[in-house]
Amino acid sequence: MDNFKDVDILLVEDNQTDAELAIRAFKKNNIIGNFFVVDDGQKALEFIFAQGIYSSRKTEQKPKLILLDLKLPKLDGLEVLRRIKSEKATAFIPVVILTSSREERDIRESYKLGANSYLVKPVDFEGFSQVIAALGVYWLHLNKLYY
Repeated sequence: MDNFKDVDILLVEDNQTDAELAIRAFKKNNIIGNFFVVDDGQKALEFIFAQGIYSSRKTEQKPKLILLDLKLPKLDGLEVLRRIKSEKATAFIPVVILTSSREERDIRESYKLGANSYLVKPVDFEGFSQVIAALGVYWLHLNKLYY
């Protein structure tokens, strides 16, 4: 677990089924990338800032995209987003909220804190797969990153 330089997508998702579906949808749609999954907000921050169990990771090795659920154990997604976007070194990493919440306050707060996009998870795999395909093509192939 020492080699994190090739992580394209950091998936922050506490539901193992949803995480597996997201990775399956990326692969089904031929979106090539290396995924790393963490299942709570604290681990997400430790990964991003190379702390705790991820202290061997180099902070220069940033993921190209963070997919962030809002409802997470330990630290919720909004707090994770706040911390990512408040640090100069990580503020430019694209963060896409991928959640089941349709709450207007969650959407508003996510954008206020700097989310790059807010997507509600479709309940069926086909719909979910289509969202993931569009997301992957845009953020990993069309979008130009700036660090």
